[in-house]
Amino acid sequence: MTVTGIGTTTARQFEDDGFAVVRGLFGYDEIDRLCAEFAALHAAGRPVPGHFRPGPTADPLHRYPRVMQPHEISALARRFLLDARLRVILEGLFGEEVLAAQSMFYFKPPGARGQALHQDNFYLRVEPGTCVAAWVACEEIGRENGGLEVVPGTHRMELFCPEESDAELSFAREYVAPPTGLVAVPVDMGPGDVLFFNGSLVHGSQPNRSAARFRRSFIGHYVGRSAARIGSYYRTLTMSGERVALPASAGAGPCGTERP
Repeated sequence: MTVTGIGTTTARQFEDDGFAVVRGLFGYDEIDRLCAEFAALHAAGRPVPGHFRPGPTADPLHRYPRVMQPHEISALARRFLLDARLRVILEGLFGEEVLAAQSMFYFKPPGARGQALHQDNFYLRVEPGTCVAAWVACEEIGRENGGLEVVPGTHRMELFCPEESDAELSFAREYVAPPTGLVAVPVDMGPGDVLFFNGSLVHGSQPNRSAARFRRSFIGHYVGRSAARIGSYYRTLTMSGERVALPASAGAGPCGTERP
């Protein structure tokens, strides 16, 4: 497949393996501004109902919880989610107009648990078809600070029934074991790199085992305009920002069922 805005080799990898990385799509200055926006949100220390709720416990993920749907409370996050550079690539991957379904920002501080292997469309429940994630690295990300791992080829498979994850390693309950013969491989990234991956691709991350490094990332999820249904949690927008309501699909919920 030849995709406008993305090289032929990268497009082929997305089709064959279910993921592809576009290096340096966003500039360092843009990433710095995005991180500063969320640093200020955290420094304010105030919960934002439905989006952000920091806590005083010793768990790093309670002190630095992920921010859900930040594009609804931050104009900068909204611009990232609807960025024209993402739109060009995503429309090439989908082969049609795309809708933005959600955004998230992860701080993932030192000592934080990861998220066990899972499939995003298990939560979004896009019908027909699936979603695509655009996972923006906000710093140098690798194995030490809990970078992503993907299981190439699983994008061609149906949704799996998850097992219970290890609570010591994962903040989310669900775990999908790699199918026989397939293994998880790490994806190392730098600030401004974007990992695009299919919503059926099995992926996840290990804990952040570094002493002082965060693993900040901004994630958008997108669906094709031909999608007929999606979970009611996901409030779809055109890439110009207009609300497009889709009928609700059954069994959906926020990405990753958090433990208390």
